[in-house]
Amino acid sequence: MKLFRVTTNGRVSIPSELRKKHGLYTGRKVKLEIADGGLLIIPLATAEEIRAKIGSLGLKGKMMRSLMEEKNRERKL
Repeated sequence: MKLFRVTTNGRVSIPSELRKKHGLYTGRKVKLEIADGGLLIIPLATAEEIRAKIGSLGLKGKMMRSLMEEKNRERKL
């Protein structure tokens, strides 16, 4: 287990191997959630990732609309 220090600005550096593995590139939005006494860092889907999934579910766009609405709600966070 590695230990990390929180800066005075509340920042923590995530090692490059973890950023690459989990798609945490510069500018990527993430959501923080409290779970079991710790924090979860959850990468949010980009519009491009959602568009790439269009048609794969065969729901005539209903799923796409739902995903885009969810994405818009996440952006407001």
